Amino acid sequence: MGKQLIIVESPAKVKTIKKFLGPQYVVQASVGHVRDLPSSSLGVDEANDFAPHYEVIENKKHVVNELRAAAARADTVFLAPDPDREGEAIAWHVAELIRDKAKNIKRIQFNEITSRAVREALEHPRELNAALFDAQQARRVLDRLVGYKISPLLWKTIKRGISAGRVQSVALRLIVDREAEREAFKPEEYWLFKALLSAAAPPPFKADLARINGKKAAIANREAADALEAAIRGKPFVVESVEEKERERAPQPPFITSTLQQAANQRLSYTAKRTMNIAQRLYEGVELGDKGLTALITYMRTDSTRIADEARKAARDFISDTFGQEYLPKKARIYKAKGGAQDAHEAVRPVDVSITPEMVRPHLPPDQYNLYRLIWSRFVASQMAGARFHDTVATIACAHTQWRAKGERLLFPGFLAAWPRGKEEADAELPPLQAGQTLTLNKLEKEQKFTQPPARYSEASLVRELEELGIGRPSTYAAIISTLQDRDYVHLAERHFVPTDLGRVVCRQLTEHFARLMDVGFTAQMEEGLDKVAEGSENWVNLLRAFAADFNPTLDAAAKNMQSLKGGMPTDLPCPDCGKPLLIKFGKAGAFLACSGYPECRYTSNFARTEDGRVQAVASEKPQYEKVGQCPRCGKDLVIKKSRTGSRFIACTGYPACDYAAPFSTGVPCPRCGKGTLVEKSSRRGKLFYSCDQYPQCDFALWDKPVPGPCPRCDSPYLVEKKSRDGLRILCPVKGCGYVKEDGDA
Repeated sequence: MGKQLIIVESPAKVKTIKKFLGPQYVVQASVGHVRDLPSSSLGVDEANDFAPHYEVIENKKHVVNELRAAAARADTVFLAPDPDREGEAIAWHVAELIRDKAKNIKRIQFNEITSRAVREALEHPRELNAALFDAQQARRVLDRLVGYKISPLLWKTIKRGISAGRVQSVALRLIVDREAEREAFKPEEYWLFKALLSAAAPPPFKADLARINGKKAAIANREAADALEAAIRGKPFVVESVEEKERERAPQPPFITSTLQQAANQRLSYTAKRTMNIAQRLYEGVELGDKGLTALITYMRTDSTRIADEARKAARDFISDTFGQEYLPKKARIYKAKGGAQDAHEAVRPVDVSITPEMVRPHLPPDQYNLYRLIWSRFVASQMAGARFHDTVATIACAHTQWRAKGERLLFPGFLAAWPRGKEEADAELPPLQAGQTLTLNKLEKEQKFTQPPARYSEASLVRELEELGIGRPSTYAAIISTLQDRDYVHLAERHFVPTDLGRVVCRQLTEHFARLMDVGFTAQMEEGLDKVAEGSENWVNLLRAFAADFNPTLDAAAKNMQSLKGGMPTDLPCPDCGKPLLIKFGKAGAFLACSGYPECRYTSNFARTEDGRVQAVASEKPQYEKVGQCPRCGKDLVIKKSRTGSRFIACTGYPACDYAAPFSTGVPCPRCGKGTLVEKSSRRGKLFYSCDQYPQCDFALWDKPVPGPCPRCDSPYLVEKKSRDGLRILCPVKGCGYVKEDGDA
């Protein structure tokens, strides 16, 4: 048998798969996508059925060359990227690039990286799925048309560097609309009553006021609350009725992508992006001591709750052996996928249920252990018997009021043995009660409350909303949320999304001029169309033609009518210096208030928004700058300031009348030219570095902060500062020297 080449997506998979395949198999990685649309042009020929112009990604050219060389040496090439649309697209592009070298190309896929699953896939290869690739290609072209054509309009009318996206902009609208609801919300006062009661036997319990004169309790103000308190003072609390019944609570299905992201956010405070990155590592394989590289979970991008028969049987055997036969339901639990779900692969579950979280804990960092425990526990619980409770509801009368107390007693934990509930989920237990029994009032509590506006979206609730509305797909949620934050359209406050003023104005511009594109229903309809393309029931070009027929005229109208806000967004605030209206402007460091009378008036200020959305100027404290000398031009003080990207520099306090400035010197002579001095600089991304002040004549530079030397062990004229887990160290930069300055060194 000749050499067989398996091409996967990531290098981590290469190591895991090599562990259980023989020497006749060569495993190499594409390291993600190898081709894409060009970054410098639209790359889509709209006049020629939206034909995309793909290019090899610049930093993947060497990878492609290696794959082509390996394909030429192999009898068969098995393309094994992930089992989804993106994976199919990667396989398709790799196939196109190696077709002239490969003798035979086959597609394989596996839902888990185990010896059994990989060998089974190799025994049952298939052809590339053109419909699945077309669906990914249609999505990519759609997103390119929207982003590439609308973003320049936003640059022109708001600020450069921002973007629009077919799905991201609709997600932004959800957040902005929710904020508008909150700002328009008018709180209403209401009062709650609770009675702390005791019966003949413990424990004491609380009852909530439910009805007044037979109607649902509604107490709108303090006067009514005081009147009610006076009316029931001294009156007996008598048990009117007691209802008891047994209730069973069934477990939830195993995780799909969206529910995994929600649970990880709620229980572990992980972002969707972090959750998916951790899950990727668990899927590809982690080091488990003597076991070596081991894949722990199945593929994590799925919206199907289906699990394989052998996985269900393994779970039932584990539950029976670990918890006991009574923890198994009479029939094995089979969960139906909801309508529209892609059933190509299973739910997210452990590859081997017998590998418990505690077994792998010594080998995993905390974040990987926590997520594996979450996935493992949910899967095991999903195959267990329901939890049984004894519920009690007591109705208690006092004068013309009725009160209600609820309690529960856990009879059998069932799946809760593997998936414990939070403390807030449980009701307190009630003492034995019977109709006609008089209770003792220990305390009467009344509390003023106000109705609350709709809650802002958390990551978990936003993912749930996107899923319920059919916007995007599970694999895209993390990228959508990350993009909104990276573009400074939203920020997190107490783990909930708040739109920035930039996000508000972008949303307003898009909603006014691209109403259909920003419509939730239309976006969901496009997702359904893409699903039909993947199923082979719709042609991807026809889908794009229908989209373009509406999009292009809308785009032309927006180009003519979209109002420029580069001059600033008007507010109703007067300038405290000249009285002219203040404007909200968008600078490199964010939004700020500026006077509309600029340049005659140079007033600027930070601002904040009140709960009802009004803009308020915020007085900013003037920074205290360290004085370092006198200006050689005007004689005023020189101070140390920070640039926008973070590096320090010397500036005259007489600015703008005197614009003298100089870079901040480290005092270390340049080791290359000997003429200059090393000064502090920062890259566009804000990373500090140190370079010769004689640039461009001398281009010496280094990342580590130089410290005046010399090294006592070698000839280096300077030392450097390095941060490590042990703190800040000063050491020699010369390789092989190894000198580290101790506290006692001079």
